[in-house]
Amino acid sequence: MSTLSIRLPESLHKNAKVYASQEGISVNQLISTALAEKLSALAAVDYLEQRAARGSRARFDAALASVPEAEAEPRDRKAPR
Repeated sequence: MSTLSIRLPESLHKNAKVYASQEGISVNQLISTALAEKLSALAAVDYLEQRAARGSRARFDAALASVPEAEAEPRDRKAPR
């Protein structure tokens, strides 16, 4: 475990206390969880950008063209409005 000292605006600290209390956790746990969620979201964006960079529109179009035309199954059809 590491220790990190951060400076927060008073309003942010106050809100963190409120929400941590509502969740029944410490402010440290709230901040740790929030940071983990943010890092996970950033990693997902990085992953998707890397996958997209390897993509090929021509290969996608070729794969799509190889799918035979077929009527959608009734359960797969959009319900009429």
